[in-house]
Parts: sequence; C-alpha cells; structure tokens
Amino acid sequence: QVQVVESGGGLVQTGGSLSVSCMVSGRTFSSYGVAWFRQAPGKGREGIACISNNDGPATTYYARFVKGRFTISRDNAKNTVYLQIDTLKPDDTAVYYCVREELCSVWGGNYFLDLRPDDVWGQGTQVTVSS
Repeated sequence: QVQVVESGGGLVQTGGSLSVSCMVSGRTFSSYGVAWFRQAPGKGREGIACISNNDGPATTYYARFVKGRFTISRDNAKNTVYLQIDTLKPDDTAVYYCVREELCSVWGGNYFLDLRPDDVWGQGTQVTVSS
C-alpha cells in the first residue's frame, strides 16, 4: 500500500522561507507525478505545483497564482518531492498536502488540482505565517 508523508511545516515570519517535503513509499516512485496543494482554514483546496514523472526529463508546472515564490523538485533516490516557499505571506497559512498522481493536470501551461480516485495523498503539514 502506497503511503505519502509530508513534513517540514512550522511557524515562520512574514518574508521568510520554508521547504516542505513529501516522501512517497513504493518502488515505482519515479513513474508518477507528484503535486502539492493546500487548504487554508475555511477555504477549499488550492493546487500549487506538480512535477511530472521521470519517464523522460521531469517537467514542472505551477498554478497561475504562484508567480515564482514556489519551487517544486524531486529526488528519486530518496522517493521525495520538495516544495520551497519563499517570501512567505500570512495568506500562505494552510495545511500543505502532496499527492501522487498519474499525470499532472495542466491547462494553458498552468497546473490545476484535479484529484482522481487512484491518487494518493497524505495527512498534510501545517504552515503558519505570522504577520
């Protein structure tokens, strides 16, 4: 059974940076895309970024709102995907989840969240940005 475990969240001041990690179990990790999404209190899920599988060179996709503050990367040797968040704002306060996906959902070059029945996601990691 595939397990997804997020880590690295915490309390950060406005303007700071944070890197959250996602470890996905299983020997076929490199064959899947992995995405990050978040959910703030009282709000819906919001897709952030996705990195494709490594059947060829991995490709990264970002949601339209990202504007360069988020960077997704993967280390297949560690079965881990990272999300670097820079210039944090109080509006970034949310639970951050990663999800193993067959394919990244992309429209007009931008990533959008489209959870499917076979997707697997974890319990999330809390990121809190103080003003």
